[in-house]
Amino acid sequence: MILRRLPIIPTLVVLLAVGIMIRLGFWQIDRMAEKEALLARYSAAQALSSEASWPSSEAEAQGVLYRRAGLDCTRVTQISTMAGQNAEGESGLAQIAECRLAGGGAARIVLGWSRDPRMVQWSGGEVRGIIAPGPRLVASPPLAGLAPNKVPDPSSLPNNHFAYAVQWFLFAGVGLAIYALAVRKRLRGT
Repeated sequence: MILRRLPIIPTLVVLLAVGIMIRLGFWQIDRMAEKEALLARYSAAQALSSEASWPSSEAEAQGVLYRRAGLDCTRVTQISTMAGQNAEGESGLAQIAECRLAGGGAARIVLGWSRDPRMVQWSGGEVRGIIAPGPRLVASPPLAGLAPNKVPDPSSLPNNHFAYAVQWFLFAGVGLAIYALAVRKRLRGT
């Protein structure tokens, strides 16, 4: 009797939406495991003593993030600043050089940190540092008389996929509860 009075199309739409939300919750749980593996790989990369070659593409950079590397900046094409932190966590400006490399290619180099917004003068040369997302090379030691920039750290990358999964499951539960209340009200009204 109740099934005959239940609206078919709205019920199917709600069930489809709830199914999608539950699937998204499980997808976030899968992503959590993937992210944990990625963070473990990045942490292991930090511990390697050998230097990586500077990546020639964004895809190649994913395999060498957080590793030490060196490169030869043969020509500085631009120097700019962006918000950054020093090694002690103080806010200021990171000085960034866009470089042409020996043998072709380009690189972004974080020269160091300063509170002074004026651009530093740096004409290029050999640079050693850590490959950060972007990709960019965070110079270590810093260059052009700047203070050390904050060292790229994979532990600062968020892994909040479990919270997202819980949210999707809660959305599904709330959606079902609201629909059940609406159906109950409709059935009582008729």
